[in-house]
Amino acid sequence: MSEPFQPRNLTTSPAHNPNTPPVAISVKQPWAALIVAGLKTVEVRTWPTRRRGPVLIHASKVADDRPEGWERIDTPELWEVAALRGGIIGVAELAACRGYDTAEAFAADAGLHLNAPGWFRPPRLYGFVLRDIRAVTFYPYPGQTMFFRVDGYTWEIPNHKAQIPNKPQ
Repeated sequence: MSEPFQPRNLTTSPAHNPNTPPVAISVKQPWAALIVAGLKTVEVRTWPTRRRGPVLIHASKVADDRPEGWERIDTPELWEVAALRGGIIGVAELAACRGYDTAEAFAADAGLHLNAPGWFRPPRLYGFVLRDIRAVTFYPYPGQTMFFRVDGYTWEIPNHKAQIPNKPQ
């Protein structure tokens, strides 16, 4: 039985309106699976955002073939999530947007975004801080760049969420 997703601070989030479709951000696999598992809590982008509140995690159709992400997929359950392409696989609250002005600042958060320090590119990168991350039943939907609306989606949390390994406390 599913229960509705209840992100924090909905009333203070200008991005959330229960009368409009939810928004998503597309992330390549295996990074999307690592987000849903709670192992990656910062998504890095070249552009900032003021958006706060619930965001669906979309697994893009195209995977990232860099080995450093795939090396972190270490359970059958996580492999199953990482195999999903072209749809919604999770939901999180976008809590903040961090600016990385230097390679040192970027490297300091490597344990959160999971990118190698050498991945930093001046003049600046941005880290979207995610919390209250949950897996959801796969919902096929075409991805887009930036944030995009997901028409017809209903918030939910599946029973199988516990099968996806979470980051140790």
